[in-house]
Amino acid sequence: MPARKRNLLAAAITAAACLTAQALALTTAGPATASTSASDEVVSRGVTIPEFYNPPSTLPAADGTLVRSEPLPLALSLPGLDGSTLPGTATRLMYKSTDSNGQPVAVTGAYIEPSADWSGTGPRPLVAVAPGTLGQGDQCSASMGLEHPLSLNSQTVSVGYEDLAIYRLLAKGVAVVVTDYVGLGATDRLHTYVNRIDEAHAVLDAVRAARSVTGTSVTADSPVGLYGYSQGGGATAAAAELQSSYAPDVTLAGTYAGAPPADLTSVTKAIDGSELAGALGWSLNGFLQSDPDLKPLAEAHLNDAGKAALTDLSTMCVGDALLGYGYTRSSSWTTDGSSISDIIATTPALKEFLDEQRIGTLKPSGPVRLATGVSDNLVPHAQARQLALDWCALGGDVTYKAVVLPSVGSALLNHFAPLLTDQGAAISWLTDRLAGRATTSNCWSMPVQP
Repeated sequence: MPARKRNLLAAAITAAACLTAQALALTTAGPATASTSASDEVVSRGVTIPEFYNPPSTLPAADGTLVRSEPLPLALSLPGLDGSTLPGTATRLMYKSTDSNGQPVAVTGAYIEPSADWSGTGPRPLVAVAPGTLGQGDQCSASMGLEHPLSLNSQTVSVGYEDLAIYRLLAKGVAVVVTDYVGLGATDRLHTYVNRIDEAHAVLDAVRAARSVTGTSVTADSPVGLYGYSQGGGATAAAAELQSSYAPDVTLAGTYAGAPPADLTSVTKAIDGSELAGALGWSLNGFLQSDPDLKPLAEAHLNDAGKAALTDLSTMCVGDALLGYGYTRSSSWTTDGSSISDIIATTPALKEFLDEQRIGTLKPSGPVRLATGVSDNLVPHAQARQLALDWCALGGDVTYKAVVLPSVGSALLNHFAPLLTDQGAAISWLTDRLAGRATTSNCWSMPVQP
């Protein structure tokens, strides 16, 4: 078997191994695109999106206000001896947020009330989980992944790998709210992948929404933490930066930002030609969703293959992109054979857009633990380490953790391995903050840190 195929297979096996998951046999119907019928039924790659995910035409005024909620069955659950459900009881959410253009937007997600008691003092804490990269099709959303951890049909493969971190938090008696982000799940627009403002707002407003779910043990006094890795690490990092201005009512006890894509210019170069090259398409689709004025540039630079790839990727999950676009070079998508990075570097409007997505220009609120794998060459280690330096220079309370693992030859596995090896320590650090234990910044050690 060729090395590249072995790497893709190894990545898929590793992702699946994160869960003791059930396979959901889905009926294959229609083309491999999202479609809407006259009755507003949305089908994405053969998966019918529940009507719950169709936003109403009018949204509440206040950010974080619940639009609707309903019980969410957890696929990985067991009956407790006292009649409860282990590890908890889930509620599907839709709540109001504000996008990067200042416009109201509906965001979906889920709240899980844990069955386990909180062992710390004070009220039960709440952690907002920002998912890592799941894809751009609505069927890939984290809330749907709680119900169907492994979804398979002939058109799509979706793995709810974030369930592992969620269940570890629940086992500690921590309530969890997970966001689907803007446009992932909610069927009215494309997911604005790695848009730092959209993601930060979605994370912070998820906390607000969780506080208003009826019948829970979370109160306004519950300590709040943020947890995210990869795309999720960028989302929690951005949320920690924007908390003081956007959500002063959401005081952060601690934030975990693992492998954050803080500098998209660097990340764009790294993922081009990698196993997850399809993420370039998700990024471009998200940029065009956020700023339609960029569309003429896309029209001018993308050839027919590039335009078809963006359309195809807009409904894909990570598994689909690995199999369909693994190791693709973006130069095959452009009219003159330039890479996407080259085009960005020579196009002021695109360069300015990516510069506006840069994380690290604002001091984060509360203590932050930033972890990065030293061998990570997908979401490059150097740019994540630079974020720690930037925050330290701004006076942030930063605990920097370099995860030292050898390179295994696969960019995706180099990126994914630190998620697993560091997850226990990351959750322990975060629960210590939720319990009120103090932490000390190690910014002083950065000159000798890898």
